[in-house]
Amino acid sequence: MNISLDDLKKLRAETKAGVSDCRQALEDSAGDYTKAKKLVLERGIEKAEKKADKDTSQGIVEAYVHNGKVGVLVELRCETDFVAMNEDFKHLAHEIALQVAAMNPKNVKELLKTPYIRDAGLTIEALVKQTVAKVGENIIVARFSRMSLGE
Repeated sequence: MNISLDDLKKLRAETKAGVSDCRQALEDSAGDYTKAKKLVLERGIEKAEKKADKDTSQGIVEAYVHNGKVGVLVELRCETDFVAMNEDFKHLAHEIALQVAAMNPKNVKELLKTPYIRDAGLTIEALVKQTVAKVGENIIVARFSRMSLGE
């Protein structure tokens, strides 16, 4: 089947999935873009769930300070130091730090359930799962700390 390059680019941009995953979804859906997008998202969640039990002993600590008034530290873990240095992983850590600064969740469980500040259609948990599907390793938000001037 001939896959439209424009559809492939659009699907990749919207889902952040790999080229081969997007191509496969378009082929499996016979070129139906809506069905392909749904397939990519479902398959990404399946990949993330399969990796949920893997040990996460590597990672990074992301720091974010907003206007000198709010500071956040986030410990984000993954399986290998190779992924810990990956730009997608670092971006996720930064986005989670921004989320903590903006939403002030009480704990990790609450943080994961909150709507993502850049896209209310996603939760932080879904954002993490998208990155798991992209980098191919388990990722967990181990802990975070937030402090605000005067608290």
